[in-house]
Amino acid sequence: MIVHYNVPRLMISAPRGASGKTIFTLGLIKLLHDRGLRVSPFKKGPDYIDAGWLSKVATMPCRNLDLFLFDEDHNLYSLYRGSLNSDIAIIEGNRGLFDGVDVEGSCSTASLAKLLRTPVILVVDCTKATRSMAALVKGFVDFDLEVLIKGVILNHIARSRHENLIRSAIEKYTDVPVLGVIPRLRETVKERHLGLITSWERGLDFISELVEKLRENINLDAVIDIAKNVPQLSIPIFHYKTEPRYDVDVGVFYDPAFQFYYPENLEALSQLGANLIFIDSLKERALPSVSALYIGGGFPEVQAEILAENKSLRGDVKTAAENGMPIYAECGGLIYLGEEIEWHGKRYPMTGVLPIKFKVDQSPRGHGYVIAKVQTPNPYHEKDTIIKGHEFHYSYPSEVRDGHKMSFVLQLEKGYGFKAGVDGIIYKNVFAGYTHIHTFSVKYWAENFLKQAVDFKNK
Repeated sequence: MIVHYNVPRLMISAPRGASGKTIFTLGLIKLLHDRGLRVSPFKKGPDYIDAGWLSKVATMPCRNLDLFLFDEDHNLYSLYRGSLNSDIAIIEGNRGLFDGVDVEGSCSTASLAKLLRTPVILVVDCTKATRSMAALVKGFVDFDLEVLIKGVILNHIARSRHENLIRSAIEKYTDVPVLGVIPRLRETVKERHLGLITSWERGLDFISELVEKLRENINLDAVIDIAKNVPQLSIPIFHYKTEPRYDVDVGVFYDPAFQFYYPENLEALSQLGANLIFIDSLKERALPSVSALYIGGGFPEVQAEILAENKSLRGDVKTAAENGMPIYAECGGLIYLGEEIEWHGKRYPMTGVLPIKFKVDQSPRGHGYVIAKVQTPNPYHEKDTIIKGHEFHYSYPSEVRDGHKMSFVLQLEKGYGFKAGVDGIIYKNVFAGYTHIHTFSVKYWAENFLKQAVDFKNK
């Protein structure tokens, strides 16, 4: 089935990372929201933190678009599904506009913009630069004429003379209009080892100053006009599998420590009949009556003291694992299933399901896309299947005891994983690894997980 899609849309990109595109995107969404528009947010690439902020400001789930993790048709479908009943779709790119997985820029923000036939607004960091910004913008415009750069936002503008010089140069040497500026802000979202502080840990108090500055300095009408002037897309429609029905309760750890989940993964479980019970691992003292656990990534190291103090829940999770409960854990979930985590020189006990101690390093141990082959029989992934996913972790296993009790499921062709070349521990009915997956890529995952949940419930 093919549907025609004509929702107004924009891609927000930049010459490189840390140029200000997230801040501008957040402010733009809030401005549009204040205009009474229903805004659907999207984030290009395997990102949870920026997506969390976009969700919070837009007051609706942010979906990820990714040409590496899933095919073109599913990217189109995700755009369609995520913007049903919306007035405008705002897509934040990642890294630089033309940065991809190879020298051709495969899977880049530019590639996605061309697939979605979406105009680009370029956010440029003007720190310690003036006329040179015109050369930069001209280079980006000429680099790939199929990428439609329709406007520029000048970030980190010091004063009006700074703005006027850059604006005049860009408009003299290119045909791209300067749509506005972002003056230097007193306060914004802070960063730490995995990127921005998460939306769970900070309120939206900084947004008011940002929106005030953007309202004064951005031509919002021109931005909306660019978004409206887009061609119609023909989009293939995919239907979630809904049969057979798996009538089971699945616990999902969802709190400041464990918050990294793709909306589609949770939706796939629900569509197959699962009742998702969200568990706050920092507050709930007992594991509710569930037939499986899904523990996503997040920041267990930041919340380690509170997690460690919750001895009763840790004990319940260990007991459940030993009794054969299906548990699927990604990254932060893997750490929680270990014996302890060392963070800033202090050690905190975790559940002890796996005989592993973890330590958080000062630099990334694994960062980027993953390609893995399933080498070990297990309940979740069929042997010899090729899996695409991603990882981003500073933690690593500092000590492994009784390793003979565990098997590694994934042989990595790309990525670092648990240790060089392998990832995905299988222990009883537990699968735990650093690799994050998306149901549009690993399409069988939800059903295999729920099959195990039903078996455990029946026992």
